[in-house]
Amino acid sequence: MFSQVWYRLIFLGLLTSRNVVSAQRQRQWHTDATYINTPSSTAADPYVRWDSNTSLYYAYSTEGADDGWFFGLYTSPDLATWTKLPGGAIKNETASKLWADDWYWAPECYLNENTGWYFLFYAGRMTNQTNVARYFKYPDFEEASKIGVAVSRSPSGPFINIEASPIDYYPFDPDYHDVNLIMSPPYLVPPSTLEEGETAPLGSFIPGIDPDIYFGDDEDEGMFLFFSRNAYRNWVWDPKYNKYIEESNIYGVRLNGAWWNDADAKTLPAVHSDFKDVNKGKLANWTSAVNDSFPAGPERMDGWVSVISRTLQPQIWEDAHVFDYAASNGTLKDRRWSEGSTTIKRTDSDGISIYFLTYSANNYESPDYGVGYAYAPSPLGPYAKSNSNPILSQDASRNIYSTGHGSIVAVPSSSTGSGKEEFYYPHHARPSPDDDRYLYISRLFVDPDQLYVAFGPDTGDLRLPSGSAPFDMQVARTTTTTTNGSDSNYLVTVKNRYGVELDLENAANRVRVLVNGTEVANGTSDISLDGVENGSQVTFRYQRARFNASEPWLDVKQFQGLAGETWVEVNITHEGS
Repeated sequence: MFSQVWYRLIFLGLLTSRNVVSAQRQRQWHTDATYINTPSSTAADPYVRWDSNTSLYYAYSTEGADDGWFFGLYTSPDLATWTKLPGGAIKNETASKLWADDWYWAPECYLNENTGWYFLFYAGRMTNQTNVARYFKYPDFEEASKIGVAVSRSPSGPFINIEASPIDYYPFDPDYHDVNLIMSPPYLVPPSTLEEGETAPLGSFIPGIDPDIYFGDDEDEGMFLFFSRNAYRNWVWDPKYNKYIEESNIYGVRLNGAWWNDADAKTLPAVHSDFKDVNKGKLANWTSAVNDSFPAGPERMDGWVSVISRTLQPQIWEDAHVFDYAASNGTLKDRRWSEGSTTIKRTDSDGISIYFLTYSANNYESPDYGVGYAYAPSPLGPYAKSNSNPILSQDASRNIYSTGHGSIVAVPSSSTGSGKEEFYYPHHARPSPDDDRYLYISRLFVDPDQLYVAFGPDTGDLRLPSGSAPFDMQVARTTTTTTNGSDSNYLVTVKNRYGVELDLENAANRVRVLVNGTEVANGTSDISLDGVENGSQVTFRYQRARFNASEPWLDVKQFQGLAGETWVEVNITHEGS
């Protein structure tokens, strides 16, 4: 938008007008610094938050933790160059109050600025049959996933579960014919007809994964948990294909506020009273126990709202795996996924609030994994999927595969430091169909007037968030004595607008050295000028790596409105040893 306005001003010959650009626009700092999405940080299902306490971005990932830990952790000063933190978010030890046995997935971290507590939501699976029966009635319930919450005083953890149990929520579907009860392990072949499936008993507790919290602007708007109904054990009859397909759908529910307002962070999140136990009594003769060998299942039967599903609005791009059983010679299920959602609110030019929800579809292991979006007039919908879906998908010509399951991060603006003018979408992708998942960052554009969401490119030279500028470079002389004399070294640091140092050892950064205008060296933070004549004029200039192989490095500039541009550099007069 800014570049378009700039072009129009030049075209109309109005660039000299003092009133063309507002004073605030003139005060904003910008930079032409770029970044490249590279497969350097192993990260699946990444969630990224901007942390105002540390002026850093934190990325939380299903993968990437060290042995003995759950959830990889990374930090970045610029949303582009990432440093892995040792360990992980939750330590695999008794003191962490663990309740899940495996499948620690999709962490998301939220800060309550009033209490100073960080809350880490995640999904985990129980395999202990006693615990499975306690939450799902059946001890052999397939893929018994629940949502947990751990807390910490630091965004880097370690996080400790509030209690050794998942959140206080027991979603129940009274209308679901649990066809799993009339199937045989390994549960690959569902009933062949709808009539047969409807002979199965009604009622099933819902396994949940991929939590995401939407926080309203005030207590009246409320806070909402969005999650995916795990595809496992959710066979849905599809009239188009005339067969059962196992689906994951995205559901929403309102949470109460007691957990958020607890100054000691000892209260487990719980479902709001509007949803608590609303499905209880809808089934006659329901029993919560299977037999005397296991404890009775939940007495609660909480509600939920279906937000994204095939039934609500079918889209063909989501059907990449509905024939997997035949294609795999009977080793895979026919499935359909909707998962990894994030919800934000924007206001259109008429002052109307519109809720946008991004989500991923298809198998995360598949090159067909992609991202779509939907919009609604309220947090719980009803949502309408965009006809533009998918808006992010693989591109073999650019070596981008399995793009999806991301989060939305609002980037502080340059003008105020606290404004949120730019959105980015951290997500995972693979450089080849067989590679691990890595962290990629794409610009996200949202236009509420057009009900429009779109991504910027994820390959090539991508613009660094404007809020990183202005940069400050410092050069300090260091003299090291050796057997041959003294080395003329200089220590270079580059800091962003928050005073956080950029990692000059990272392959994305470099310092270029010019003597009397001619490049003589380049390097990282420690620069040697041995052999340079005393009195020479030396320039240290900050560079970023480029995607363009013919011009692999960019001399970084920064500018403030229309006041002109400057290099990020320091000029000195060299004094040798």
